[in-house]
Amino acid sequence: MTEAESRKNTPIYSGCLMYFPDAIKEVAKCSLQGNTQHHPEKPLHWDKSKSNDHLDCLIRHSMDAGTFDTDGIRHSSKVAWRALANLQIEIEESRRVRNPFKKYIKRINMNLVIAFTTGVLVGIILSKIYYYF
Repeated sequence: MTEAESRKNTPIYSGCLMYFPDAIKEVAKCSLQGNTQHHPEKPLHWDKSKSNDHLDCLIRHSMDAGTFDTDGIRHSSKVAWRALANLQIEIEESRRVRNPFKKYIKRINMNLVIAFTTGVLVGIILSKIYYYF
């Protein structure tokens, strides 16, 4: 499957956002509340260092599903947020495991380009020198 076909087969808007518009709004509110709690002075962002026990938290909030937490956020919103966080981390980790040398590839490719270019230039210079003698 090409990259374009893969993108077409990932209907983010019609296959997720339009399926669950109200739920996605609640998860967004949960993100904002968490950011306000942990970093009130910073723009909205996910500080992954704050919590790594997503599945434990997911289960704990599941036990109170159908009610609101003390911060006014639905426990079910927190369940969904924790499920998304866990999935995101799983995906990111699988990318790292799949290609542990990825960060070196760009540097290696650049070194090969430099070596090749240098070799070509030396070859051209030597051929010019040889031509004149």
